[in-house]
Amino acid sequence: MTTIIAIDIGGTQLRAAVYTHDQAEPLVVKKIKTQAEEPNAFGRLVRLIEDVFPKDGKVDAVGLSSPGPIDPYAGVIMTTPNIKEWRDFPITEKLMAHFNVPCFLDNDANLACLAEWKFGAGRGHHNVLYFTISTGGGGGVIINDQLLQGHHGLAAELGHTTLQADGPLCGCGQRGHLESFSSGTGIERYVAEQLAAGRASSLERGKKNSAREISSAATEGDALSIEAYQIAGKYLGIGIANFLHAFDPSIVIFGGGVTQSRALWLDTFHASLKERVIHPKYLEGLVITTVALGDDSGLLGSRALAEMKLQK
Repeated sequence: MTTIIAIDIGGTQLRAAVYTHDQAEPLVVKKIKTQAEEPNAFGRLVRLIEDVFPKDGKVDAVGLSSPGPIDPYAGVIMTTPNIKEWRDFPITEKLMAHFNVPCFLDNDANLACLAEWKFGAGRGHHNVLYFTISTGGGGGVIINDQLLQGHHGLAAELGHTTLQADGPLCGCGQRGHLESFSSGTGIERYVAEQLAAGRASSLERGKKNSAREISSAATEGDALSIEAYQIAGKYLGIGIANFLHAFDPSIVIFGGGVTQSRALWLDTFHASLKERVIHPKYLEGLVITTVALGDDSGLLGSRALAEMKLQK
């Protein structure tokens, strides 16, 4: 019986779970605060793993999901939000030295895609496109039942594809990326710029209006807020059309907080997507849906990664 410890390294929480191959639900789940302002995050992670480690000591592998950028081949976290001490940090090497079990690492968006393909909305599909729309925009791709990682392990940074060379500034420092248009941050930026230019709105000028507040205002009929979400939907359609051309998936799975407001952008997205694809064949039989796993995708993706590596 295969036993996996799955780790989800989040911005606010570190979570650990124990899975066995023949059970869908974890045997145990524990979490602690990431507490990035305190030193020795690695020490706290080790103690968390020790807390869930089976008493018989039988663990076949540890899988880890972390925000990127990371090097999955070397098991190195290059940088990660809220844990400043983890820069070029060889996390799998350190964990293997401590626990003497194989450890595997990958990007959180890649593993969310892997989890949805194996356990969630993507089950039964062989070519899957996953895109998360939250503060930023990230993605993952399954091609012919294989997770796309690329030469350096940096593939599928879908939110950082350029849609407009001189477009708005993205959080990465480049301009015109999909993330800069079709993310919570992009929606907030557009509204702030329009308010500063004197546009009428029920939203307060000079205040940082969150994507959730903008969504509420749009639901109540605020024209500027509605426009912001429609622009996000338009550029999301352009971006996804690009990805259909590149990967030809049978399913597109959306995740992230902005999907909760999809009634505001979904029609615009579909119209933009239909307009941009070079042939209607790309849309034939295409499933467009939302995630099925929610917050468990990080843990389940880490589990799936470890199981996949053990089978090779």
